[in-house]
Amino acid sequence: MYLTTKELAAYLDMSEQLILQLIYENKIRAVWDGQQYIVNKEQFNQHLKQMEKVKELIEEWKNEPIPESYDVKDED
Repeated sequence: MYLTTKELAAYLDMSEQLILQLIYENKIRAVWDGQQYIVNKEQFNQHLKQMEKVKELIEEWKNEPIPESYDVKDED
């Protein structure tokens, strides 16, 4: 499914100006249809899935208890 820059800005909760800047910098793949840029929405779905997975891994890491080390000596 293709979105216009305005629709993509709403989907990603970003400004349309930033979307256009990213297109000009070739950070977002887009097609010029003669009147406007259109962007394949699927390229962001994969990115958003990966970001959710990273967030979950970070939360797991944060919640992991710190193991007791047997090498620690109580020195005063």
